[in-house]
Amino acid sequence: MSQKLKVGIVGGTGMVGQRFVQLLDQHPWFQVTAIAASSSSAGKTYEESVQGRWKLATPIPEDVKQIVVQDASKVEEVASGVDFVFCAVDMKKDEIKALEEAYAKTGTPVISNNSAHRWTPDVPMVIPEINPGHIGVIEAQRQRLGTKTGFIAVKPNCSIQSYVPQLNALLDFKPTQVVASTYQAISGAGKNFTDWPEMLDNVIPYIGGEEEKSEQEPLRIWGSIDNGQIVKASSPIITTQCIRVPVTDGHLATVFVSFEKKTSKEEIIERWRAYQGRPQELGLPSAPKQFITYFEEENRPQTKLDRDIERGMGVSAGRLREDSIYDFKFVGLSHNTLRGAAGGAVLIAELLKEEGYIQAK
Repeated sequence: MSQKLKVGIVGGTGMVGQRFVQLLDQHPWFQVTAIAASSSSAGKTYEESVQGRWKLATPIPEDVKQIVVQDASKVEEVASGVDFVFCAVDMKKDEIKALEEAYAKTGTPVISNNSAHRWTPDVPMVIPEINPGHIGVIEAQRQRLGTKTGFIAVKPNCSIQSYVPQLNALLDFKPTQVVASTYQAISGAGKNFTDWPEMLDNVIPYIGGEEEKSEQEPLRIWGSIDNGQIVKASSPIITTQCIRVPVTDGHLATVFVSFEKKTSKEEIIERWRAYQGRPQELGLPSAPKQFITYFEEENRPQTKLDRDIERGMGVSAGRLREDSIYDFKFVGLSHNTLRGAAGGAVLIAELLKEEGYIQAK
């Protein structure tokens, strides 16, 4: 690409916003040209605005240090200097909905890390390897918003990406019932151990709203487009428990599943290892070459050892075996702030660019 698309990060000072900054450093297609946040950060350089609050192990990229942070509420001003935006703001849902629609109505595509629009009927919620076809609903959304080029697309909850890809590879066997427990890192709450010392040597058996998302969002991903809206699937039945555990990054899931059609352990592993989606076909820059990695070892995947597989964009599975109540059980793992958050959103943007939905203004 001779000229990179200009990107804005709305909510660029928070943990997910920082991940966007990190991932877009030296990206072959995209360049950060604007960062927006709350009015308290506006007017400062990015380096000044995150001083003492930079949460990542890698340093702040040089290219963004001197970008002057803009006020995210000044939509026209921010949108005028970019081709599209990533949104990762910490606001009330109704405020997020209004803000993202305001950006979209300027003709600016919005790739959102937020949950506010995940159930808006004409907003695609995408895992690019699983339901890339859902981006077709964007045309109906543009008509509703009255824009030719703007739209909103969202990524799903980070927890479901530790087990939904593995189940998606097995849809031919028609899963009927799924029981999943997720063991979720503290970065999923936007925190590290310095911010949250109470998590040291501790497990909290509740994460507000997470179980409802984990049970319902997979059904929307497996849904279909009907008359310009996404209609969620009716099966499988999913029940979950979501637990906060004292690890920095990585969501691990233990999963039990029953199928309508009989299958074998060998066939399941073969499906996992062979699975490829649209990002692999297109060779997208952020796409993992191996989407699902299966470990034969009894003690894998492990959060600390395996969360960074394929630069944190792959998912993994292990301990597949038959079960005495359900048909099979396994363990899944994904990196929650890479595949599950900022990295997943960057991959969505790459898909939308290649499919013609994001272009230079």
